[in-house]
Amino acid sequence: MPPAAPQPNLSDPLPLASGQVLRNRIMKSALSEGLANGDNAPDARLERLYGQWSRGGYGLIVTGNVMVDRRHCGEPGNVAMEDERHLAALTRWATIAKEGGAKVWVQLNHPGRQANPIVTRTRAVAPSAIAVGVPGIPAPRALAEDEILDIVARFGAAARVAEAAGFDGVQIHGAHGYLVSQFLSPLSNQRTDAWGGDAERRQRFVLEVARSIRAAVSPGFGVGIKLNSADFQRGGFTEEESRAVIEQLSTEQLDLIEISGGSYESPAMLNRPSTVSAGTRAREAYFLDYAGTARQAAGSVPIAVTGGFRSRSAMSEALSEGACDVIGLGRPTAVIPTAAADLITERTDTLRSPHITLSLPPRLAANRGLKAMDGAVDLQWHTDQLHLLGAGNAPDPDRSPWRTAVIMLRRNGFDAFRSKRPAAPRSAAERAARKFRIERAVGRAVMNPTVRALDKIGIRTTFASEIETVGRKSGQPRRVPVSLLFDDEGAWAICQHGMRSGWGLNISANPNVRVRQGDRWRTGTAALLPDDDVIARTRAFAPHPLLAPLARGMFAALESDPVTVRITFTDR
Repeated sequence: MPPAAPQPNLSDPLPLASGQVLRNRIMKSALSEGLANGDNAPDARLERLYGQWSRGGYGLIVTGNVMVDRRHCGEPGNVAMEDERHLAALTRWATIAKEGGAKVWVQLNHPGRQANPIVTRTRAVAPSAIAVGVPGIPAPRALAEDEILDIVARFGAAARVAEAAGFDGVQIHGAHGYLVSQFLSPLSNQRTDAWGGDAERRQRFVLEVARSIRAAVSPGFGVGIKLNSADFQRGGFTEEESRAVIEQLSTEQLDLIEISGGSYESPAMLNRPSTVSAGTRAREAYFLDYAGTARQAAGSVPIAVTGGFRSRSAMSEALSEGACDVIGLGRPTAVIPTAAADLITERTDTLRSPHITLSLPPRLAANRGLKAMDGAVDLQWHTDQLHLLGAGNAPDPDRSPWRTAVIMLRRNGFDAFRSKRPAAPRSAAERAARKFRIERAVGRAVMNPTVRALDKIGIRTTFASEIETVGRKSGQPRRVPVSLLFDDEGAWAICQHGMRSGWGLNISANPNVRVRQGDRWRTGTAALLPDDDVIARTRAFAPHPLLAPLARGMFAALESDPVTVRITFTDR
């Protein structure tokens, strides 16, 4: 009997079908950097960031989202690779990233219906005109067949440019709810033509993309794909369908298949699946169980698994068991750029990657939209680390998630807090009911407890004060938190819910009020001013002009009907 083949370990090289050889089994998985300049080109910031990763000891480095169409971007700061207009900058990027000896692949992507409305000036496109369940993203229009063929060709053209720039390969982003994933899912692809209608026709787009790329590049150029194990939504893309896609892709001259999962509607890729078995916790990687069966479907194509790996022992066990061939590291590399070298040289046993959350109250944390927001903050926090590295600074693992949230909102707009915009408009009654639920939840669960907590520790500002009105039914004093802007004659306030607000109605019945100014209670008369420019008024509440959009957005995010209130002091 021949001796058993030695089990692979982290430092072992991995030969690929294209002839490339990865020097070890650790891959820096794609992280969207958001560091392109205003023309969607890489600049010195990306060069500095990838210079750090180049020295990090990885066998393979995969870049973040690179768009195949600059008209449709997933995030602000995406690099776009349509033609050779930025070839010199792309070449510098590739050269620096490869200096340390890793193979470097470009992740190619089209966001489809997940195009960011802040940076995408044209309407988002998708297989079908079905809105994504993410706050702030409008419904797309369905692609015509000639547009589908154009996008397929764009993937090939982008791969050709990547090879000309000196990159070693490309990875198709077929996961996380972007366009390739949208074609695969029956929830987002409800076409009845040759591009949808059943599982086989839903596979056509990804297969054509893979063929377009392979036809556009040389045989020695690497081609891989990142694919969902499932999208973790009822009625969506399943593990069985994923295996069938992998079987088909295994015949398309691919070098590597990376397994991930989820979408921004159901973000398992954020390492937050709804349930985790004890076995999964022990093995760390969330998609490792699926990867074992995917590996059989992939034949000779190696499998990479990304998501959850932190310890060298769990990584080594996954390789030795044959569950996967490559270990993908994503978020840990944002705070530990040398993660691969640290593991392989045994400088560390475990990557200490912080768990990022806003720690919302349980009532709010259970809300689907706020769960998505918490996940978005997690992603953006790690993107902020990439921006620090790109600026030539060290990572900041102690950075506050709340600081990230404020920057994220300023950068991407307050649409991140809005519920999704449906394909069909809601009735006036539905909109009013929805507003009331949002207003009541935020007021009760966030604003009121925040103001009272600040008051208890002696923090009293214009954003943490109170107004006392007389209840129109009870005749008793009623105090509520309120933002106040004081001047010599009185104060300005915003009645967030207008004439549907209890204290707004109280003022209509009895204008005598008291407001707290620091440690002093002031008396005055209040008047509702419905003709005042409430948007301009809210900007005046910001303590600094740079925060004016934030102050305005805090009111706008609730989607209510605010009214300005003028309070004139009577105790002067």
